[in-house]
Amino acid sequence: MRQIIHSSRRLDRLQGLPASPPTPAGNEWIALNDGVLEAEGRGATWRSLGWADAAVLDAAGRLLTAGWVDQHCHGAAAVDFDGEADYSPAVQAHRAHGTRSLVASLVTNPLDVEAAAASRLAAAVKASDTLVGIHLEGPFLDHGHKGAHAPQHLRPAALADVQRLYDACDGELKQITLAPEHDEGLAATRWLSERGVAVAVGHTSCTRDVAMAAFDAGASVLTHAFNGMPGLHHREPGPLGAALDSPHVTLELIADLVHVAPTLIRTLFAAAPGRVALITDAMSATGCSDGEYMLGELAVDVLDGVARLREGGSIAGSTLTMDEAVLRTVGCGVPVQDAVAAATLTPARAMSLPLFPAVGGRIDPFLVDQTGAATAA
Repeated sequence: MRQIIHSSRRLDRLQGLPASPPTPAGNEWIALNDGVLEAEGRGATWRSLGWADAAVLDAAGRLLTAGWVDQHCHGAAAVDFDGEADYSPAVQAHRAHGTRSLVASLVTNPLDVEAAAASRLAAAVKASDTLVGIHLEGPFLDHGHKGAHAPQHLRPAALADVQRLYDACDGELKQITLAPEHDEGLAATRWLSERGVAVAVGHTSCTRDVAMAAFDAGASVLTHAFNGMPGLHHREPGPLGAALDSPHVTLELIADLVHVAPTLIRTLFAAAPGRVALITDAMSATGCSDGEYMLGELAVDVLDGVARLREGGSIAGSTLTMDEAVLRTVGCGVPVQDAVAAATLTPARAMSLPLFPAVGGRIDPFLVDQTGAATAA
């Protein structure tokens, strides 16, 4: 089937990504043949293709995306990426909500268990058109801000242990969360950064100065801003303050309105324009009913869609999908262009992924209106 989508706006056409960009690029078109991008351009030049049999869709100025990019996700549909089950139900659950590039996250487990999970997941990534990499969220985290991670398995970032998990990922490790105060001499941060892995500061009790040292050593992401770290204090701004002061750092954000209040969602977008990446941090209960679930070794109760550890009550990931994250972000007063960029361009850059398929590549296009609602084109 041939299809032409015209009069759309593509954020990936911008050279930079300022906050609240004016009507960007505008009047872009793409031509698809059975889901393959065959041509692209601007204005009415699509008419010269001569595709008389094509289905023609007027995007009417809506934003055109190639689907959401989620750089931090633990599962869905009663499946988590730490387990030994078929991952496809979780992947399909997120695809149904528009996610086309998903980095699968693993929680803290014993080193042998986590290495085995990473190895299984690496094989799945190689066979998938949606799974694009692995995120190790642990075990190199701080006890003081462990969140929903089993404390008995937390450990310092000894380089030998880091290298073991890196090898288990078989070239598919995209991101790893570390507490920099447990990375002696920042050796692991430097070693991983040199190999193209995005090192994320998170689940940490560190000060701004320690976080700045990690960012200077190559760390490039802040794991779920505001959560799993000291608060933003006016005399000690902590890791969040360090991230705001580091122009190369991407700040993850869980916009489910449970993890972060709307005021601070708006504030973060204003303070770090073009550097906020919406994530779901979704766990296995996503797309399921309330009830009892597991996150790694920890029991989780989900009530009204909010996941909390049975012991202690800490928030245990979310049941968020990326389309809902965009809608809620726009509902907080963030301009739709910024919200869409945070779910597409910014995480793609952070994970070294293409911003948009090249001619000859496959694409599942989505159009996003001014409310943030996305529709498959």
